[in-house]
Amino acid sequence: MTATPRFALPAIEAAQAQKHVTHNEALALIDALLQLCVESRTLAAPPEAPADGACYIPAAGASGAWSGWDGQIALFSGGGWLRLAPVSGLKAWVKAERLTVTYEDGVWRDGIALTAHGGRVTLRAKEEELSLAGAFAETADPAFIPDRAIVLGVAARTTLAITGAASYAVGIAGEPGKFGDLLGTAPGATNVGVIGPTAFYADTRVRITANGGSFTGGKVRLVVYFIETSAPSA
Repeated sequence: MTATPRFALPAIEAAQAQKHVTHNEALALIDALLQLCVESRTLAAPPEAPADGACYIPAAGASGAWSGWDGQIALFSGGGWLRLAPVSGLKAWVKAERLTVTYEDGVWRDGIALTAHGGRVTLRAKEEELSLAGAFAETADPAFIPDRAIVLGVAARTTLAITGAASYAVGIAGEPGKFGDLLGTAPGATNVGVIGPTAFYADTRVRITANGGSFTGGKVRLVVYFIETSAPSA
């Protein structure tokens, strides 16, 4: 045997010279693949100054030293790039997205349940900090709650003391207190606005509404927790 069957780790041959070279190469590959963590999966060209040991999943149309490595694993080790072939069921933590993806059917997908033809269920969290002024403030992201999302709740934290209002509510247009009302204005005040799973059929902003006067200052960080499902891709 010259290599292991799953990850092609180099094996030391009987009476081989320079055994430490093969051994160290195998250790470097194990170090990369054990609890795999990749920096990004959106780059098509290698970054200019990668850290030793950094891994990436090259995007479609990979070029330069990554040419032909679309969807593979690119490991920067010893001053150069190594291509590692993913195997079925391999999971990777994507640092840039703060989520786990699984390699199956020749592609990387995030999700808690996957089908052979692209169906998936994903559990997501998205956050945004709002600066408060006027009667209300809304998320800059118009799809803070995406179309077809099943929302579980929206959590809030006052990150900068709120002025001009006695309290605030978190909700959406037409339902200002959907995710909580009479919330605290002091820094560190929090609320977890859990609701029964609720489907949204259009991109929706989340709104923070002032109670007892208009906002003249302050900031609140929101996190929405939701489930997304997808149609088969084939």
